[in-house]
Amino acid sequence: MSIKLTHYSKASGCGCKIAPSALSEILNNFNNQPAFENLIVGNHFNDDAAVLQLNEEYSIISTTDFFTPIVNDAFDFGKIAACNAISDVYAMGGKPLMAVALLGWPVSKLPNELAAEVINGAKHICNTAKIPLAGGHSIDSQEPFFGLAVTGQIKTGNIKKNHTIQNGDVLYITKPLGIGILSSAIKRELITESEYIEYLTTTTDLNKIGSVLGNCTYINALTDVTGFGLVGHLFEMIKPKSFSVTLEKNKIPILESALNYGRQFVYPDNTTKNYNAYSNFIEGFKDLDMLYYCDPQTSGGLLVSVNANFTNEFENLLKSENQFFSKIGYFTKSEESKIIFVE
Repeated sequence: MSIKLTHYSKASGCGCKIAPSALSEILNNFNNQPAFENLIVGNHFNDDAAVLQLNEEYSIISTTDFFTPIVNDAFDFGKIAACNAISDVYAMGGKPLMAVALLGWPVSKLPNELAAEVINGAKHICNTAKIPLAGGHSIDSQEPFFGLAVTGQIKTGNIKKNHTIQNGDVLYITKPLGIGILSSAIKRELITESEYIEYLTTTTDLNKIGSVLGNCTYINALTDVTGFGLVGHLFEMIKPKSFSVTLEKNKIPILESALNYGRQFVYPDNTTKNYNAYSNFIEGFKDLDMLYYCDPQTSGGLLVSVNANFTNEFENLLKSENQFFSKIGYFTKSEESKIIFVE
């Protein structure tokens, strides 16, 4: 009998993240700590990774991400978790250098051989990213979980933050939405083989383009879409400096299979938690919009804020790198931060 890893956890992938409102309470006093002169990026604006300046030229990037099983296959679980964790370095415009593993395993419930397969999956992705999986730490836990702590580097002048957008910037996304919905379909044993292949292809596609984008001066802000969904990560971009973002629904890519499952009301619990956290800042939702735009992504694509005068140059660059992209909206300075969806 095959073992289904998703049966051993309450939630799946980035859908197991603590809800935004609860996390805000937990981190309420986080920034009440001594200042560190060389810490360029910390927790002040919910950026994707921390950045510490080493010298005049280079800075070091540090991040970690881990979660409970998002798929039933152990090797695939390791691949997705590793890809998701490494993405945070790319989302800063950086280059990953090495990773160490974080493994929680219920040794009395699941075979050790499966844990080894999870790690092998992570090794596969690390090899693709051309970095070593250099060690790690493990515990005997009630639920299985896995992820990586990743170290990267970047030229200090190339650092991309999530909230440094400029008025009139154009917004792009580099992967379709719908991963959270398909994760729920996997957990409910609804997904077909072809849908699973599409799902796996999307979640194990490294955001390597981020390292290239770090060199582009016309890119003002960069982040990736993960557990808080499209709306949550857009809110992190617009809130610090009071911007609004207008999104064209027909330009936002969504996996066709996810659209179909959404119509059947297959979606993760964190979708509603994301909506409740950001609903006061959203305009233009209709019908099933909440299910897709609040869908928690795992190993999602990049959100790229591009100077409007350089969109042709940007698009030509992504085409030359064979990188999927869609132009989905634009940013405007405003007194009140809003995420506005238009038909």
